[in-house]
Order: sequence, then C-alpha cells, then structure tokens
Amino acid sequence: MSRHRVVIIGSGFGGLFAAKALRRADVEVTLIAKTTHHLFQPLLYQVATGVLSEGEIAPATREILRRQANAQVLLGLVEDIDLTNRVVKWRFHNEYNETPYDSLIVAAGAGQSYFGNDHFATFAPGMKSIDDALELRARIFSAFEIAEFTHDPDERTRMLTFTVVGAGPTGVEMAGQIRELATSTLRNEFRTIDPASARVLLIDGADQVLPPFGPELGAKSQETLERLGVEVKLGALVTDVDDNGLTIRYKDGTTERIESFAKVWAAGVQGNELGRTLAEQSGAELDRAGRVVVEPDLSLPGHPEVFVVGDLMAVPGVPGVAQGAIQGARHAAAKIRSRLEHTGDPGAFKYKDKGSMATISKFAAVAKIGSIKLSGFIAWVAWLFLHLLYIAGFKQRVTTLLSWAITFITNGRSQRVVTNQQMVGRLALEHLGRGSSGRLIKGRRDELTPGS
Repeated sequence: MSRHRVVIIGSGFGGLFAAKALRRADVEVTLIAKTTHHLFQPLLYQVATGVLSEGEIAPATREILRRQANAQVLLGLVEDIDLTNRVVKWRFHNEYNETPYDSLIVAAGAGQSYFGNDHFATFAPGMKSIDDALELRARIFSAFEIAEFTHDPDERTRMLTFTVVGAGPTGVEMAGQIRELATSTLRNEFRTIDPASARVLLIDGADQVLPPFGPELGAKSQETLERLGVEVKLGALVTDVDDNGLTIRYKDGTTERIESFAKVWAAGVQGNELGRTLAEQSGAELDRAGRVVVEPDLSLPGHPEVFVVGDLMAVPGVPGVAQGAIQGARHAAAKIRSRLEHTGDPGAFKYKDKGSMATISKFAAVAKIGSIKLSGFIAWVAWLFLHLLYIAGFKQRVTTLLSWAITFITNGRSQRVVTNQQMVGRLALEHLGRGSSGRLIKGRRDELTPGS
C-alpha cells in the first residue's frame, strides 16, 4: 500500500512550515514552488535598499528540507488544479508535468494589488519577490546616478524625488530606508549633487500611518518619519502613474502632480490566481482581494482533503502576516495527521495574535503586542531579535547579523551592485509575452514576437 501523498504548493511561510510539520508523519510530501528559495518577505525592503543580499533572506528550500527524508522539492509554476481527479498541473518553462495528491495544501500566497490599475505596475514595481527587490534596487540607485550627470534642473529634481505608495509596514520601512540611504550612506560620494537633498514621499489614502497599529503608534511613526525628512501625505489616493511621476487626489477633491523617477508600490494585496481556480471548481467564495473563504478548519468547501493557508486564505481576524501563515500551515498539517493516525481532530483553526512590528529607521521602530505598545529603541531591539529568530538557516542569521552591524555602525551598505538587466528584465519579459522564457533558454529568439 502506497503512502499518503501530500502536495504543497508554495515555499513561503505557509508551504515551508506545512512541510516541516509533516516530517514525522507517514506521508510522502511533494512541495512545488515557482522559486528555489524560501523568501523572508518582511526584509525585502532591505534587499531593495542595499542593506542585505538576497541570499541572506532567501535560503534554498532544498537546503532547509535536506534532512527531511519524506519531502521532495520540485521547481515549477502551478497553473491548474484538478479537484475532481486530485491532480496538480505545473510547468517549468515549457516542460509540463502533473502530480497526483491525496491531500493538498495550497500556500501560493498573494501578489501586489493595484486596485484595478494594473498598468501602474509598469512604472511602480511592488514588493513581493526577490525580482521586485532587485528591480527596485536598480531603480533607486540608478536615480542618483542619472541625477549626477544630467544638466536639466527639472530632470535632476525628478530623479531625486522618491515616492512610496502605501503607509503600511512595508511602505513605512521602505520610505525610512530610502531617506537614510540618501542622508547617510551616499554622503560625499557624488560631485554635482547632494544626495541628502532628495525628497522622499510616503503616500496613502488612509488618515494615519500604520492603521493596524492604532492612532497612538501611528502618530509616533509619522512624527519619526517627518523628523527624518520623509514627507507624509495622507488622505491622498493615487489616480495615475506614468514614467515621469504620479498624480494624487486628496479627499477635498484637489489634485497634485509629483514628478518622480523611482516609485514604489506598497499598497494592497491580491490573492494568487489559483484562488480563482479553486473557487470555480468548488463553489467557494472569494473576498475582494481574491482570497479564498475557507471552512473553519481551513479546508476548501466540499473538499476536506484540500487546505488553503497563508495569504491566499480569507479568515476573519487573521492578518496577512507570517504568523498567520505559520499557524495555518501547522493546523492543516495537524488535520492531515489526525485523519491518518486516527487521533483527536484539531477542530477549527484558532489564530493566536503574537503582535505586529514595523521598523522606521535605525534605532526606531514600533510594536504592538496585545495591549502592550512599544516605540523607539526598545521596539527596534525587539524587532531585530524576532526577525533574526524567524530567518530560516543558521548561516543566514549570522550573515544578516553581520550586515546589520556594518550598516548600523558605519552607515555603509555592502549590497549596492545593480545592473540594467535588473531594471528592465521584468518589463522585457512582459513585452515578449507569456511562455517566452522557455524559448529564450533554448535560443529560439527568432520565434519571439511581442505578445506571443
């Protein structure tokens, strides 16, 4: 009799922790992910601003699971799930495969949402992947380089204006790091510009910075940002984004045009398109962000063998943070084990809120843990400790700690290598069309036409 087959889609917190939770179960685990790494997404902004390398926050999934004999890791993009026949369909470039399952855990995550304006992505990349972070790093550092040699005062101003859309944790952290980069790291490195003169703007339609943290911590965060030199624009909705800048509309109806070369989109999330695939086949509902409304035990309605966890699940009171994905993954694994081992059913999923944290700048952060609210240096130390704790891999923790020490003590940043390929690669692939990468690898460039 063959072992129970568990297929896991995604190598983020949900996928990785689900696999690890099944390490002692009598099952065959197959983890299929579109990347070879497990991404610690909360630190992506530090890759984008040159503090950390991508390897420090994205260890190889295969390395993490190397001692788990019942787990196999496959590199591929899942394009379809056949719930009736219990098969996952995936591909690697132009190589197509099918993997059957007895139990399925979908932890495919979420992407950036542009609220119906997907064309904004051309000019304002999101912050969801290593590719995003490297592209943003190229755009940010290139802005200073172009400003150094341009002779047009207006163009120089545009190059030295950085806009971050979204005042949640990612946006706040990104704005703070760009400000510190301009003020401290790049000091005395240019001859015709003063990097410290750069403008950094944080824009959001909400009435406060960091809304989930409450008014008190939101006000303290805004005060710290403004003291650093970040311009905070609240109650402002972005209505247009193009190559030259963006347009915002305030609640009183007035509009403002901001000329800006480097733009970062850190507002909103959209569930992976696999959520729609599951909904169409099962009749499950999707929320406004495209996340799957699951049963209380995180299973798919009508399909108790399928679980949806992480950013793709819609559960009231569970935020789209690492802890939600970790706890959901462990619960799904516990359900599978209880069925196979005929032990007590874990029942409905119960989320334990372990708090929220956001760093603003060096030595400044905010944290909300239950009724406890922290800000300043103490919150920053707590943020450092917890983020180190959740980085997968001992080597990654050590190198991250060393990189932080270099940055915090000297203001230097060792990860400043950028290439033109990083900046234009995403747009080039989108221009060539879906499925073009496989033909590029085979050298069949002559068959490529835009939109193919």
